[in-house]
Amino acid sequence: MKTIFLKSLALSLITLSLWSCKKEETQTVSNVSVAGTLTASATTLSLVQANGAKPALTLTFPAPTVTGYTVPVTSTLQFDLKGKNFATPKEYVISNTSYSPTVNDFNTMMLALGGKIGTSTQLEVRLKSGAAANAMTYSNVITLTATPYLASAWIYVPGNYQGWVPATADSLVSTTSNGIYIGVIKFDGGNFKITPEKKWDVAYGDAGSGVISTTGGDMASGAAGLKQLTVDMNAKTWRIKDVNQIWSVIGDATPGKWDADTDMKFINDGKDGYKITLNLTVGEFKFRVNHDWAINLGGGPNLTLGGDNIKVTTAGNYTITLNVVDSDPTNDLKKGTFIKSGSYTIVKN
Repeated sequence: MKTIFLKSLALSLITLSLWSCKKEETQTVSNVSVAGTLTASATTLSLVQANGAKPALTLTFPAPTVTGYTVPVTSTLQFDLKGKNFATPKEYVISNTSYSPTVNDFNTMMLALGGKIGTSTQLEVRLKSGAAANAMTYSNVITLTATPYLASAWIYVPGNYQGWVPATADSLVSTTSNGIYIGVIKFDGGNFKITPEKKWDVAYGDAGSGVISTTGGDMASGAAGLKQLTVDMNAKTWRIKDVNQIWSVIGDATPGKWDADTDMKFINDGKDGYKITLNLTVGEFKFRVNHDWAINLGGGPNLTLGGDNIKVTTAGNYTITLNVVDSDPTNDLKKGTFIKSGSYTIVKN
């Protein structure tokens, strides 16, 4: 009998304990409001670099409310190109109820998402709000329209190829000022370094394993020739590879006539163009790649593969620029003819 009593008492205590836990558990439930309505001060934005430090727009939304047990709630603004359904958005965690990115910041974000410089682009933005990854809610979606501008930044490459003079060194460009710089330079097989400015106050060198540092040694360009150099100032890394396209002008109007090419220079301005300043005589010329007629461009301002010779009717000093459809100079043309067309300008100086 005593045993039965003790078992009954134990069962009662267990039941009471479980009831207490359940009661305590119900006290820890939190109710978090869904993401509120997102509003924008403007939906068609004017991005002008001169106004770079000013707000591009202001996005506002109500603060989330929490009842019951207090839990942290995260409010995140998501941006992506229209039509991508926020597959790979740029996210910004907001600690208050408004967000006012600067013109420069908004422009950089658009370019990073895939917006094209000088082309009207539509973005979508929404609010993601919740207390846990599996309990997120989303606001209405707002479409924003703007035209990104070229927001370039440069670093410099003094080296043996130009006498180790930072003031006259070639440059690498970051078209979105995102810290990743790319350029094409004609090296002589000697070494070089990287400077943020055209002076030796700060210089980066080779720290080994593709890393740069201010204590690193000279960086090797490898065999002489055109190279594409990429420097990531965020990760402090660098890489260099051969350029497989050398564009030139050739013709009886050029110094080498039809017998020898005059090479153009790749311009590290973010537009992936080629340029040359030279004396031309009355005559004709064409553009070709790698000193070979397999790929040559001619015709009017809109060049075509194998187009007509370009005429020069007045002798003088000219600056010629060239832009080709295939803008990556490292593409191996032996694996296929990527070049189909291009455009050029010729200006008498």
